[in-house]
Amino acid sequence: MTLSVLVSKLEICQNQKEFEIKGINTLADATEDEISFFDNEKYLSSLKNTKAGAVFIREKFASHLPAESSAIICDDPYLSMANASKYFAKGLIRITDKRNIAKSATIQEGVSIGNGVKIGEDVTILAGAFIGEDVTIGEGSVIHPNVTIYNDTIIGKHCIIHAGAVIGSDGFGYAHTNEGTCVKIHHNGKVVLEDNVEIGANSTVDRAVFGKTLIKEGTKIDNLVQVGHNVEIGEHCIIVSQAGISGSTTLGKNVMMGGQSAVAGHIKVGDRAVIAARGGVTKSIKGGETYSGYPLLKHKDWLKLQAKILKFFKNK
Repeated sequence: MTLSVLVSKLEICQNQKEFEIKGINTLADATEDEISFFDNEKYLSSLKNTKAGAVFIREKFASHLPAESSAIICDDPYLSMANASKYFAKGLIRITDKRNIAKSATIQEGVSIGNGVKIGEDVTILAGAFIGEDVTIGEGSVIHPNVTIYNDTIIGKHCIIHAGAVIGSDGFGYAHTNEGTCVKIHHNGKVVLEDNVEIGANSTVDRAVFGKTLIKEGTKIDNLVQVGHNVEIGEHCIIVSQAGISGSTTLGKNVMMGGQSAVAGHIKVGDRAVIAARGGVTKSIKGGETYSGYPLLKHKDWLKLQAKILKFFKNK
């Protein structure tokens, strides 16, 4: 829709340059026919360099926008973005009925395959799986029983997705009104699994708000793991059962996460970092080290702390 129609629907009365909006994106990735939002000074550099056609923004930050971008002045940019997101949500059922399924693919009875699906050579899909609209599954991949793959997901070659896993469900994202009610942020992005990724049984990988949730080549994810929206997991990572990764977090390559460990959102974990079981990461950490505990410490320091605590209680 056009910008004037959108701001009218959102009851924001402003005169802006008119253009047709193709979608919503991050400040860093938005193009001139997309809109974005700015609600955190952490991303001020992205604001100054954005190519977005228009940005939801508070008045005090509008001067930082490039001249080519229009400021949509509002009191709560995050809430405005949430309200706008529903107008760009794709339909759950698509008009096209074209499917491209390789003759060598093996698909058991009871599999649901959506419109626009592409299934590569030697793919195996077992009974009860659901493959949504416009999904792509690469050569040699195996989809086990009762896997659910939501619309627009891209799965690379030789991936394995075990029973009950859910790939591409909405992330957990809401904005609050002044009255305290929740407004759903429609997740219009997708999930991309690169080649040789394995996802364990009953694990979940959330689709991005915009852009993509990305799991890079060779990463192995155990059972009962939660991967949040817009997460990026590097090559050949190992994520063990019941671990959780919050939204917009980036893991480098060869990161290892022990059972029940967790990473907070919007932070970075360096290459070859090891997070021991039940470790809680609340801020960005460097790679090449082993970490333990909560609050998180380097593992050797955590061991020293435990020894001191034990000694203290023995001497009481």
